[in-house]
Amino acid sequence: MQAQQLDANQARIQQLEEFINEVLKEELKQLEQCLNKYNEEIMEYVQLKNTLQALGDHFPDGYKTQVNIGSNIFMEAHVSEADKVLVNIGSNIFLEMSAVEAEKLCDMRIKVLTKQADVLREESVKKRAQVKMALIAISERQNLVQAADQETK
Repeated sequence: MQAQQLDANQARIQQLEEFINEVLKEELKQLEQCLNKYNEEIMEYVQLKNTLQALGDHFPDGYKTQVNIGSNIFMEAHVSEADKVLVNIGSNIFLEMSAVEAEKLCDMRIKVLTKQADVLREESVKKRAQVKMALIAISERQNLVQAADQETK
């Protein structure tokens, strides 16, 4: 009877280890990848907002730039009015906005993405807690197996 219980406990420990490695850690990895994508997108919007502010603050009379006219051939261009920009609002649909409106759009998108990233962070914390609980369960089972093994000796 003791040998059957030891085998059952060993099998359960093996199942828990497989569950941790194949399910929980994989889900945690996917959450981390999604979270990294959100963080990258947030940083892009922060950078865009800073660029819009810098253009308005430092170049009120326009600025010189180089424009790709095709096949990586560039020509110098002068932007005389930097107060209007084209913004991709999704599905490659562009809308003309003032720089101030574009900054507000950036703020809004940063706020939405931050909330979505926070949800993913909470899910990640829950997954980590599940991993920790499973590891505690393995440790307890191993202690039971060791105690039962010592009793039989």
